[in-house]
Amino acid sequence: MKELRRALLSWYRKTRRDLPWRRSRDPYEIWVSETMLQQTRVETVVPYYERFLARFPDLHSLATADTDDVLGQWAGLGYYGRARNLQTAARQVVEEWGGEMPDDVEGLRSLKGVGRYTAGAVASIAFDRPAPVVDGNVSRVLTRLLGIREDLRSAPVVRRLWEEAEALVRGRSPGDLNQALMELGATVCTPRSPLCEVCPIAARCWARKSGDPEAIPVKRPRPKPKRLEAAAAFLERRGKALAVRRPPRGLLGGLWELPGGELRARESPEDGLARSMRERVGLTFSGIEKLGTVRHVFTHRVLHLHVYRARGASGRVRLADFDAHRWLPPARLAELPQSAVMGKALRLVSGS
Repeated sequence: MKELRRALLSWYRKTRRDLPWRRSRDPYEIWVSETMLQQTRVETVVPYYERFLARFPDLHSLATADTDDVLGQWAGLGYYGRARNLQTAARQVVEEWGGEMPDDVEGLRSLKGVGRYTAGAVASIAFDRPAPVVDGNVSRVLTRLLGIREDLRSAPVVRRLWEEAEALVRGRSPGDLNQALMELGATVCTPRSPLCEVCPIAARCWARKSGDPEAIPVKRPRPKPKRLEAAAAFLERRGKALAVRRPPRGLLGGLWELPGGELRARESPEDGLARSMRERVGLTFSGIEKLGTVRHVFTHRVLHLHVYRARGASGRVRLADFDAHRWLPPARLAELPQSAVMGKALRLVSGS
C-alpha cells in the first residue's frame, strides 16, 4: 500500500493538470469546483467555475444572492439541482456554522446536497482529512487495479471500492492522493484506449496483465432513454412575450421557459399546446405557426420540443405547475435563468 501511494503521489505532483481549483485551499472554492464537476467534464467546468467565483467570491455572497442570479450563472451547465443545493447549503453554513465550512465528513454531509463523495473531496483537499472519494474515474482505476469483474453498480462492489479507497487514503497528503486517483482515471486510465505504458501503477494492475483493460469495469446496460414529446409557444401580447418559471423542485426546477407542456399519448403537438396553455397558464390563442422542433438529451430521457409562435392570446394568466410568470420584451427572454433546451427554443424563435 505504501509503494502504491508513493507511486501515485510522485506521478501526480509531476504531471497534474494546472486547474484553477488546484491553486486554492479555500474550502468554499474547492466545494464549488467539486459540485460543478459532478457528471460534467473538466473542460466544460473551467469557464463556469471562474465566472461563478467572480460573481460569488465567497460563501456569504452566495448565501445572500438572488436565486435567479445563481441559476443564471449556472445556466448551460446542467443538473440545476446542484446550484439550488449549493446555495441552500451556503445559507446553512451561515446560519448553523457561523459562516465557517465544517472541516470533517460528518459536518459536511449535514449540508444540503453534499454526499459522501463531495464531503470526502472537500475534507481531504481543504482540511487534510483521510477521507476517501469514489467517483467514476476512481472506480475505473480501482476495478482495473484489483481485477474486479462484477457489476460496477452492484452494492457489494460499491462497498468494496469505498473500503479500498479508504485504506489507500490513509497517510500523508490525503487530498493529493485522492486527486491523483481522479487524475489518473481522467487522463491515463480512460474508458477507451487507456495509456497503460505511462501509468505509474501499471506493474501492479490486474487488468493490464490480463491484456484487455477495456473489459473492466463491468457495467449493466442502461435502459434505453424514454422519448418525450412536448410543445411550447412564443406568445406575444402588446409587444411583450410570456415566460414562466418552473417550481424549485424537479427537473429544471427554478428555471424560466416558454409556456407549454408535455403531450399526451396520440395527441398532436398543436392540440397538446392548446390544452397545455389552457390548463397550465389559463390562456387561449387564435392561431399558431410552427417554427421547428428541438431535440435535447437528458440522462434518461430524450425530449422533442415542438416550438410555435402563437397569436391572438386571450384570457388572464392563471398558473398551474409553474410558480411565476413575466411579460418581457422578446429580446430580454435570453437574460432569464434558463436551460439549454430553452436556449435552443429561443434560437428557433430569433431565427424566424
